Amino acid sequence: MITASNLAKRYDGFTALDDVSFSFPDAGIFGIVGHNGAGKTTLLKIIAGLVAPSSGDLSVNGIDVVREPVALKEMLGYLPEESRLYETMTAEDYLAFFGEIYGIEKEEIAVRTRRLFAALSLEPNGKKLGEFSKGMKRKTAIARSLIHDPKFLVYDEPTSGLDPMTSRFIAEYLRKLKNEGRTIVLSAHNLYQIEAICDRVMILRRGKVVALGTMDELREQFGSITYTIWFSAADPARIDRQAVPYRQDERGLACDAGDMAGLNVCSAAITAAGGRVERIESRYPSLEEMLVAVGK
Repeated sequence: MITASNLAKRYDGFTALDDVSFSFPDAGIFGIVGHNGAGKTTLLKIIAGLVAPSSGDLSVNGIDVVREPVALKEMLGYLPEESRLYETMTAEDYLAFFGEIYGIEKEEIAVRTRRLFAALSLEPNGKKLGEFSKGMKRKTAIARSLIHDPKFLVYDEPTSGLDPMTSRFIAEYLRKLKNEGRTIVLSAHNLYQIEAICDRVMILRRGKVVALGTMDELREQFGSITYTIWFSAADPARIDRQAVPYRQDERGLACDAGDMAGLNVCSAAITAAGGRVERIESRYPSLEEMLVAVGK
């Protein structure tokens, strides 16, 4: 479990994090989102033991991130936003280097390296890291974060700048890691991806937590379900626009309703004017719309 209590980080008068408290249980994917400057990367670096908080407490699986930095790094894997690799090394040598730092036997490093390459569909073919594509470099960085078999992972923008296929592959790989019992904390600008893979999401605004919960809980907090009624009508002008403020685009005629009563009013007005309801779609607010509502 990852637990934070009254966490704060200040830099020369600027407050990056302000009284942040939360807890994430084990074996899940937890997303941290917010506008630029909200404090996402600062929080991830504190969780990873790379930055010390100005005040407050944070523990990972009972390990204090400030007082027990070595114990933390033994059981935590970190992926920074940029894949800064030793580009004159091969991928095999790169993982071997970090495996030896963690005190893993050479034979075991070789076994884990082959396993990670297979799991990530990474085929180095003896190339040096400087010759890799951006997607291959990202996969290598992910493999490096896993070489010591950590239970907790902290990933900053794991799919940033990648092509859609590689981005989707990594998102699915994160799901597999969760199913193996790992706990993953990540930030990402790809909000659709956050919605798709995260068990819980935290929204930060200017260093403060403004929302935290499952996507269903956040949807309830930021707005209830809305309905869109798509319809056809030989003469749309016959429809009372006061009762049905409809619109028309390339997909056809449509009107929105915020609840079942409004949906029934729209449907009745359409039918009374000789129109026909073609389909009804329901939709909750997206994570992007939630961020817009939160503001900067």
